[in-house]
Amino acid sequence: MGTDSAVPVPITVAYGDGIGPEIMEATLRVITAGGAELEVETIRIGQAIYEAGNSAGIEPEAWESLRRTKVFLKAPITTPEGGGFKSLNVTVRKAFGLFANVRPNPSYAPFVATKHPGMDVVIVRENEEDLYGGIEHRQTEDVTQCLKLITRPGTERLVRYAFEYARRYRRSKVSCFTKDNIMKMTDGLFHRVFDEVAADYPDLQSEHWIVDIGTARLADTPEAFDVIVLPNLYGDIVSDVAAEISGSVGLGGSANIGSEVAMFEAIHGSAPPLAGKNVANPSGLLLGAVQMLVHIGQGEAAERVHNAWLRTIEDGVHTEDIYDPTVSTARVGTAEFADAVIDRLGERPQKLRAASYPSTPERITVAVSTRVPARKELVGIDVFVDSREPVEVIAKALEGVAAPLELVMITNRGQKVYPGGIPETFCVDHWRCRFQAREPNGPVAYGDVVALLGRLGDVGFPFIKTEGLFTFDGIPGFSLGQGQ
Repeated sequence: MGTDSAVPVPITVAYGDGIGPEIMEATLRVITAGGAELEVETIRIGQAIYEAGNSAGIEPEAWESLRRTKVFLKAPITTPEGGGFKSLNVTVRKAFGLFANVRPNPSYAPFVATKHPGMDVVIVRENEEDLYGGIEHRQTEDVTQCLKLITRPGTERLVRYAFEYARRYRRSKVSCFTKDNIMKMTDGLFHRVFDEVAADYPDLQSEHWIVDIGTARLADTPEAFDVIVLPNLYGDIVSDVAAEISGSVGLGGSANIGSEVAMFEAIHGSAPPLAGKNVANPSGLLLGAVQMLVHIGQGEAAERVHNAWLRTIEDGVHTEDIYDPTVSTARVGTAEFADAVIDRLGERPQKLRAASYPSTPERITVAVSTRVPARKELVGIDVFVDSREPVEVIAKALEGVAAPLELVMITNRGQKVYPGGIPETFCVDHWRCRFQAREPNGPVAYGDVVALLGRLGDVGFPFIKTEGLFTFDGIPGFSLGQGQ
């Protein structure tokens, strides 16, 4: 029944763990019946691979399949509890540069219960950076750290993708959520790049929200939003909020888009307690597969499957998770739900908005601006030390070995405690000691920094880590301490 492509498109499929095999089987049956022309390569991922000693959860030969097909349809997996196991999703996203996570969140009222029948929000989440870089260290007995990395190129290509997506799908507004009132440099960069890119799209509205109040507004009035673009951590949280208030996390599909490779999946987990019981809802993975079909240029099949799914939901044929006796007509299992969708292929919804997709590959390409590098100059060093001595003792020792630099500040958990601290501040064993040139923003020699680090060890305060203090075209590239 295929009408989109004379030649089957190779894709890589992973059946996953828990309910994964059941919902993948149902999904493949539906999209094949709907006309998808696919050449499926199957790989093994997940719990069994983790337990065989591979901390990434994916077999080495699986990478070759992904590199060859460039399209990955993935069922949920189970990551074993305990340390040492890496998130497979994060690994695949970062390995193949899947920079944009795209999650549509329409409401299906009145057929799926929701307080927001007019909701139709798409979340575009940055997928590689932020705190999900996984760069963590234990630094002292009391303190661990996780580095938050926001890059200009990574932000720009994501934001441009969000605006291009909005334009392609005739959306009217793109909203940005950050916390740049607190993280003025990292989230500040994300907000600044958003504003720069928005200026290139005068046909679209743009706005910025602080993430806490923005999320509250989304949860209360999602009709006020259209496309939302966010850094990785906020996007992870907000996309689940959006999915839940639209009706059910179990209905959410997800696309992970890179310049070469793309991955499609459900947004929910593997739900081991439901495995093998024929009760799981395959809709999330099925709608992820619809996104996949659009991506590979089989839009007619995608449209046929999506509209049959919508008609099934309208007809009240529901799995246990969304069954409601006031609107549902039949409570069905995983396989039976797939059968119901197949039976409705060729039909269109009567009340819900019908889906419509192009028949050509849906590839949104973005380019990152070229910039002239700023003049970068070292003007100081933040040295982190581990000590339970009072700050006055630390300061006296460090001032004695600072020359030719100057000890200008000590903070504890970001709060300035020297000079001019107050005794009520709660302190732990982790101190940031800032050394700068004695003249404001004067240059500092790298040799002086190296010598300083040696002297700190000599007086009993060896460094844990350092952070260079730089100016860029004369503008400081570092924040002040709280209270400074």
